[in-house]
Amino acid sequence: MEQWSEIRRRVLVEGLSRRAACREYGLHWHTLTKMLANSEPPGYRAAQPRSKRKIGPFVELIAEILRQDQAIRRTQRHTKRRIFDRLKANGYTGGYTAVKEVVREWARRQREVFVPLIHNPSEAQVDFGSAEIILDGQTIKVALFVMTLLYSDAIFCCVFPRECTEAFLEGHRRAFEFFGGVPRRISYDNAKVAVARIIGRRERGLTRAFLRLQSYFLFASHFCLVRRPNEKGHVENLLGYARRNFLVPLPRVATLEELNTTLEQQCRSDLQRRVWGQPAPKAVRLEEERAALLALPKQTFEARRVESARVNSLSLVRFDNNSYSVPTAYAHQTVTVVGGIDQLRIICRDRVIARHPRDWGREHVQFEPQHYLALLERKPGALDFARPLEHWHLPGCFAVLRRRLEGELGHQGTREYIKVLRLLEHATLGQLTAAIEQTLTIGALSADAVRVILQARQEPPVGLFSLDGHPHLKLVRVQTPDLQAYRVLAGGDA
Repeated sequence: MEQWSEIRRRVLVEGLSRRAACREYGLHWHTLTKMLANSEPPGYRAAQPRSKRKIGPFVELIAEILRQDQAIRRTQRHTKRRIFDRLKANGYTGGYTAVKEVVREWARRQREVFVPLIHNPSEAQVDFGSAEIILDGQTIKVALFVMTLLYSDAIFCCVFPRECTEAFLEGHRRAFEFFGGVPRRISYDNAKVAVARIIGRRERGLTRAFLRLQSYFLFASHFCLVRRPNEKGHVENLLGYARRNFLVPLPRVATLEELNTTLEQQCRSDLQRRVWGQPAPKAVRLEEERAALLALPKQTFEARRVESARVNSLSLVRFDNNSYSVPTAYAHQTVTVVGGIDQLRIICRDRVIARHPRDWGREHVQFEPQHYLALLERKPGALDFARPLEHWHLPGCFAVLRRRLEGELGHQGTREYIKVLRLLEHATLGQLTAAIEQTLTIGALSADAVRVILQARQEPPVGLFSLDGHPHLKLVRVQTPDLQAYRVLAGGDA
């Protein structure tokens, strides 16, 4: 560049002739002409593309092979080496590198180009991803729910045992509470949790659970085209950001709720970050966006999945690959199962007949021993072999009472002991334990004695009569009775 500048100055300013410049600097006439015409070296410029004598005749064949591959599953598409072998069979005499360059150039031209879009306030995107965590010492995979607001770039994420209807609904509820409002428009992919069927390019048949969520929070929905996740690329990018920044290294937690508390704190800390190209942190833009969000409903939304099921002969109900017990009186009946994130309710007609903690495993059975006591009263011989009672640990006084009952009454004592256990249907374990201990102290060995003591302990103490809170009763005047008539009758005088 120094020589370029010197030659131009000496010829154009100092008057050095072109012929003398060529002799002095050893330049060709055309080179000097180019230097005088350009203030800096223009670089190599080909007048026309180089001819490809060997690969040129096969470029169209390569393009045809690649176009046909687009309609075939990825695992059976042509590799570059396979294309090279086919070209050699058709008379190609060139090298492998030229084939790779043609394939690479064809793929580059096929890449899609996108238009930058305006992100208006109160628009959101939702997606599910997966991540690994260490839960109670074991590495497991969990579902990562992410919702992002496009205008402020605010993000909310939480984890669930797996992607399902309850997790989808609960994730929305928590995200809305975190943002302090409901976005007016939310974009989704075509997950089965929300989409029951695809009708056309944009028309969707929605699931009942999604319609219930939409009706409660009143937001509008937008669904991406099939296999076009780029339409919600904002949440796709932030999903990866959350996984790399919030879940690396693998978090070690005792419960999922402990991890969700940590993730919420990290999402709040992320609001202090300033996004490239924005003048203010996310928190400032979120405050601006909240003015456009819909207000949260006053009542709390319940994230649940409702299914109908039938109780089998073992008084068990199957839900989500697990079985839960109900009282034996409801065997062989149709019930409604309401599954939430933490709890499962079983309803028969208008009555809740059983509650269980939600089990997220597979092929597990949850028994409630009290559900089988009424049946055991009719079949006392099965008491020691009943699976629902296998891990039922009772205080020591229960075993003492059973031994004394069976010692005095024989086989009838077992049935009497089961009657005592059935008192748990109306009392807590602590209350019944205290009643049994008092029964053993006074030596009254019967279920009726335990029941009487239990009822006496449960009855509230009688307080003094008071007119507080009943001002209208203070105006009532009761006449004092004449006791002389009673004395006459007691004395026998008539």
